[in-house]
Amino acid sequence: MILTLTANPSLDRTVTLGSALVPGQVHRISQDVTQPGGKGVNVALGVHRGGAEVTALLPASPEDPLVGLLTEAELPFRLSPLTGRVRTNLTVVGSDGVTTKINEPGPQLGGEEGAALEDLVSGALSAGDLLMLSGSLAPGLPQDLYARLVHRARSVGAWVGIDTSDAALARVVEQLGTTAPDMLKPNAHELGQILGVDGDALERSAAAGDLGPVQRAATRLHALGVREVLVTLGSAGAVLVTAEGAWWARTADVPVRSTVGAGDSATAGYLLARSRGSDPSERLALATSYGAAAVTLQGTTIPDPDQAAAHPAQVQPLPSSAF
Repeated sequence: MILTLTANPSLDRTVTLGSALVPGQVHRISQDVTQPGGKGVNVALGVHRGGAEVTALLPASPEDPLVGLLTEAELPFRLSPLTGRVRTNLTVVGSDGVTTKINEPGPQLGGEEGAALEDLVSGALSAGDLLMLSGSLAPGLPQDLYARLVHRARSVGAWVGIDTSDAALARVVEQLGTTAPDMLKPNAHELGQILGVDGDALERSAAAGDLGPVQRAATRLHALGVREVLVTLGSAGAVLVTAEGAWWARTADVPVRSTVGAGDSATAGYLLARSRGSDPSERLALATSYGAAAVTLQGTTIPDPDQAAAHPAQVQPLPSSAF
């Protein structure tokens, strides 16, 4: 079973304009789409469409419009109680392809609601499961929630991956010496945040074709106890570092319609490959193919296997001298 936690789920509304977005001007909407959102929900949708067994875990009222969208998508899910509604995130896409995101912070979760969410995850876990903790924490949740869930997952023999940032990521990093997650999926900026290096410089180097700085940074993180480090680099592809080695993958240039959900799609591809017992280079290839497919789709649309297969990734090993 693959489980995903979305601690701050959302309704993702994407409006496409008939012109470029110009602050202070009146614009007309040419397309308006609302989809289920939140990073863990996005990952679960990709895994579900890929044919693997998955359950999305999230706080929401049964009457929330998000739950209706999840039901329509036939995505298995389990809820913990939430007073009020989930947040709405707005993405504005101009005719020039420039994407602007405006995100709500999410509802405040009280102590009982936070405890219920943690209990939901703990109760769903079994040995051999894959648990993916994705996205921001809703206001009111303890910043060490992910760090505590890593302990819980490891104690029952489950594999656990994390894709988050800021304070929640910092608390996970604090315990790397004792209890590290099996996988972290940072982008270049988050990798820099973890290691105290310039994330912008890492991204610039990768865009220029120099993967050495990213590989060395990911290898440092691996040495701290993270068994699988998947660094997504946008149009520069992705780098994976494990005990078996390091690899880089990149797809051909694709037309970009929306970058929202591309990282989550890459995570879905990675989990699908991992659940099938694929080797690291195959996991990286499928992750990159899913990420590339996602940017060609409107809004927060998560690709299906056929769409991902249309964007095959080329994977090459990185030299061990960069370690």
